[in-house]
Amino acid sequence: MFKWEEDHLSGDVNSINVSCGTNIQDNSLVHVAKSNLNGKVLPTIIGDNVTVGHSAVLHGCTVEDEAFVGMGAVLLDGVVVEKHAMVAAGALVRQNTKIPSGEVWGGNPARFLRKLTDKEIAFISQSATNYSNLAQVHAAENAKPFDEIEFEKVLCKKFARQDEEYDSMLGVRETPPELILPDNILPDKAPKNLQKTKTFEKVASNPAD
Repeated sequence: MFKWEEDHLSGDVNSINVSCGTNIQDNSLVHVAKSNLNGKVLPTIIGDNVTVGHSAVLHGCTVEDEAFVGMGAVLLDGVVVEKHAMVAAGALVRQNTKIPSGEVWGGNPARFLRKLTDKEIAFISQSATNYSNLAQVHAAENAKPFDEIEFEKVLCKKFARQDEEYDSMLGVRETPPELILPDNILPDKAPKNLQKTKTFEKVASNPAD
């Protein structure tokens, strides 16, 4: 399981079980239920290779293997998201709702929208794999010793490149674009307004002349 920054998993009154290959993204909340209207004590169970999007809330629910929970979705007590099912971003899934395999549900309250295509189902599994691979990259970077990190900084600085286009995108270009001559135009062939500008710059830099 890979948990991003600012996630909060609170198993204070019950258990949380997150299986292999699952990723829970930034600002998500996973909590459990001690009591509810049905008088049930509910853990939160998340299966293998599940993707939980940013700012989702999972409370006393079950998300089966290779399911997908979109950004900002809320799953309340007793919800079951079956394998290869998808909860759309921003959906509010009411208590004890079961989302069948191969379906996407969305809205407030969440309802059936349509069937998932084979390509979309494959994407759910691939999404979890992609995040798992990214987690390994993060782990490798975080495991580097201080000396190696400092050496890489020196290399990056040595081989860094910066050009006019980059400066322009950042809004820090020092030379106005109208004063920059293309490489294939000689100064004496430039438009008159640019020639005057170049002459003025030369005089200003050599007042004794």
